[in-house]
Amino acid sequence: MTERLVVVGGDATGMSAASQARRRRPAADLEIVAFERGRHTSYSACGIPYWIGGDTAGPDALIARTPQQHRARDIDVRLGTEVTELDLPAGRVRSRDPEGHEEWTGYDHLVIATGAVPVRPDIAGIDAPGVYGVQTLDDGEAVLKGLDRAGVRQAVVVGGGYIGVEMAEAMLRHGLDVTLVDRAEQPMTTLDPDMGRLVRDALEGLGVAVVSGAVVREVLTGDGGRVRAVATDRGEFPADIVVLGLGVRPCTALARAAGLPLGPHGGLLTDRSMRVRGTERVWAGGDCVEVRNLVSGALQHIALGTHANKHGRIIGTNIGGGYATFPGVVGTAVSKVCDVELARTGLKESQARGAGLEFVTAVIESTSRAGYYPDAAPMTVKMIAERGTGRLLGVQIVGREGAAKRVDVAAVALTAGMTVGQMVDLDLGYAPPFSPVWDPVLVAARKAADAVAADIRKA
Repeated sequence: MTERLVVVGGDATGMSAASQARRRRPAADLEIVAFERGRHTSYSACGIPYWIGGDTAGPDALIARTPQQHRARDIDVRLGTEVTELDLPAGRVRSRDPEGHEEWTGYDHLVIATGAVPVRPDIAGIDAPGVYGVQTLDDGEAVLKGLDRAGVRQAVVVGGGYIGVEMAEAMLRHGLDVTLVDRAEQPMTTLDPDMGRLVRDALEGLGVAVVSGAVVREVLTGDGGRVRAVATDRGEFPADIVVLGLGVRPCTALARAAGLPLGPHGGLLTDRSMRVRGTERVWAGGDCVEVRNLVSGALQHIALGTHANKHGRIIGTNIGGGYATFPGVVGTAVSKVCDVELARTGLKESQARGAGLEFVTAVIESTSRAGYYPDAAPMTVKMIAERGTGRLLGVQIVGREGAAKRVDVAAVALTAGMTVGQMVDLDLGYAPPFSPVWDPVLVAARKAADAVAADIRKA
């Protein structure tokens, strides 16, 4: 008898799950229906700031697989169709199509891949013309249209996280005067404040006016109701365009209404197979779930396409009759603003304290290549290690070209549970065009190992 898989959400997790399930089970054995309330499937939201900034083409270039390509593989993709209710006891979902017609669709397996929604402060003027979020391809098109308006010279970016700094760069690329307003004392709160300060210095060096510790009170409007300024508790900042980069939260309203279990960050809770806890036929993955940090053991909400695609593959494998699990994450992320690269993995200091861990830190300055080799670029590496054991807890890197991807060495070391002393002996590749004799990550590991040993001697 043919079973039916219903997928709610047509981006990374949802369509990866559908595609993987289809590889394992033919249409005669498994019918697949995917509901997507937007106009696109399987696209890279991470690429939107770079499209807006002119580094890449879009939107078609950001689409990995179109609805037509999915349909050609016997996946019934229904665009512009929003799932409005989950009826778990009956095994069905209610949907509304673009014409407003509603219907129920039964399922044998349900994949919840509803993603995340941007954080929008509940303040006056937040929905005024000229205020933009950056979440979907439609958002990217709207921002570009806004930038094409006559007289757009000043941009205010609200929020200093990944999207905030990336959009600050995009606004600079369009020749605008850019102000970045952030509630935190330093941008990039995924880094420790001392490393965030380096990001602030870099932004200011590029011409971005960084306003820290500022709470946005209101978006002020002028003629025609369009945005004219952003009002904060530290003053007003003129704006012809406002971009929101305040992060995202799990989109789990449907799951909450259906009584499914949610974690401390509002994301769905799953087991290692990505099955929603307490259910037999319901799966979830991507930006709407919480994942376990392998270093601290704590649950986290991390909105990244890397994890979302892995979750989808795991879900599709299990629905398709195979076996796969997702162990967790170490929290690796990289980004850039113009020529400044940012990276982190593992825990920052506040997270380590929150996990009840005591630690030592080491901060070093180095270069991406041998100092005598042309274009050797500076970088700062911060390493956190557990007191006593020397277990690596986290690494942060801020530098120029060649800095960010060095964090991958640390991500592997974290996953393997290595100590900083063990890291010192890693046999990393060396040639002057690629690294100093001592790679910056190894220099930081050596200094952290020395700090661990000194701490033990003092004790």
